[in-house]
Amino acid sequence: APSSPSAEMVAAGSPNPSPIPAAKLFLQQFRFKSTAPLDHDEEEEAALDAALNLDADGSGAGSEMSNNTLESVADYTSDKSKSGTPSPWAVFDAWGAGADIFDQLSADEEYKLSKDSVAIPFTDDERAGMPDETSILGAYDHLLKRKSSVHFGYPYNLMYNHEELYEFMKYSINNLGDPYITSNYGVHSRQFECSVIDFFARLWKIEPDEYWGYVTTCGTEGNLHGILLARECHPDGILYTSKESHYSVLKAARYYRMEARAIQTLATGEIDYDSLSAEIEKNLDKPVIINVNIGTTVKGAVDDLDRILRVLSQLGVSRDRFHIHCDGALFAMMMPFVDFAPEVSFRKPIDSIAVSGHKMLGCPMPCGIALSRKEHVKKVEQRIDYLNSVDTTIMGSRNGQAALYLWYSLRKKGIAGIKRDVTHCIDTARYLRKVLHGAGFTCRLNDLSSTVVLERPMDDTLVKRWQLACEEDIAHVVVMPNVTRDKIDRFVEELVEARETHGRMEPVREDSPLSKLMCSSWGGETHMPK
Repeated sequence: APSSPSAEMVAAGSPNPSPIPAAKLFLQQFRFKSTAPLDHDEEEEAALDAALNLDADGSGAGSEMSNNTLESVADYTSDKSKSGTPSPWAVFDAWGAGADIFDQLSADEEYKLSKDSVAIPFTDDERAGMPDETSILGAYDHLLKRKSSVHFGYPYNLMYNHEELYEFMKYSINNLGDPYITSNYGVHSRQFECSVIDFFARLWKIEPDEYWGYVTTCGTEGNLHGILLARECHPDGILYTSKESHYSVLKAARYYRMEARAIQTLATGEIDYDSLSAEIEKNLDKPVIINVNIGTTVKGAVDDLDRILRVLSQLGVSRDRFHIHCDGALFAMMMPFVDFAPEVSFRKPIDSIAVSGHKMLGCPMPCGIALSRKEHVKKVEQRIDYLNSVDTTIMGSRNGQAALYLWYSLRKKGIAGIKRDVTHCIDTARYLRKVLHGAGFTCRLNDLSSTVVLERPMDDTLVKRWQLACEEDIAHVVVMPNVTRDKIDRFVEELVEARETHGRMEPVREDSPLSKLMCSSWGGETHMPK
């Protein structure tokens, strides 16, 4: 596991480094961002000490800033010496990872981020009474460090390093139009986007001349595109999806005015296959459009694609009468790297897959990938003279930075790096379940998942502090590469303290989500909620 920033600073510096005052760290963070140690310039150090009015021992006027940043952590920006190194992931550089948890904001920082402070002034008089932009951004930086260091409830990998790409943020990179047909706008990243799509095509096993795809703004856009293709292929088809599907699936049905059926789920979150079969059988006169969840939003449950295909076969639904979209927001990126996991790929009769790019890979902006069979895209393609390209995507202008960042992550991590991250997530999720169970909490973990579902804490402050995602009487933790065992231990300690003070959640009704955690279909044992 990567060491903490403070450990690296000690290792990189002198045997007995003197502590760096928090005020000096606060100012240094606006100069560099890298875990590489700063080269000491005595004149620069003296000037900085003078500006802070620090004594030789580091005390002095700057000490009032000690609440802004932990003294054991330094934040450096843009160290050019790291550009082009073989693997940025060899060096710890993620604010969401490690055991360190940043201090809460000071009252002054809270004020700088208030509605009045961040308002945009119309006159010089209005501006005169407001904090300047640099101090506002400094407070915001601290807020993001704080929130990233206690981030447990949502599937975002915060452990990444894209320093080598910072230079490209000065360009307006727009991949408008189709990724494979270059428009007249030359500031694009299509070559990187196509490489990303090629990678996922190989990962999900589809022949080179049979696929089409693009980099989306998020997993939701991928679902919107996949279901749009389904509707265009089967205008009178019915969309079937489980009740625990992501909200974007039924949103697509509303947008496209599609007939839809929300199917009951098993206690584990998988679609109820018997209910699906019964519902399809009622409507065999209409084509079947199925959304298959490769990891549900709350429980991380994976629908059994092979069983769904057997249902269609048993009902006599021919290939030209069904269309399958796979919502793989998080786990479609992980599943190919899990040993002995069932295969979800285009070698089976599926039609499209959507996955998020910022979740498992990690990216500073939301993004995703949509991949589908090329034959279906012809049904939505329209020539646009203004672009000198064709319109095949949901969005017109498309973020070319996202494609570049995804390409960079894939190149730097490689297959071995991704597998290492996936293994960490699966193993650490099992550790979390074990620790929670040992502490007497109701908790469950689906096979093929890194999402640990547990009883909802009664202390809402703890829920907000750790940014837990909740559904009625349950909550969940999504274990990502930035979640460490040390941080899990800290989290469980706080859970135990909250239980002693506030008690435990009881099921809000007989068939509530918490009640379903007790179902034997999960396998194993868990503690009954009291």
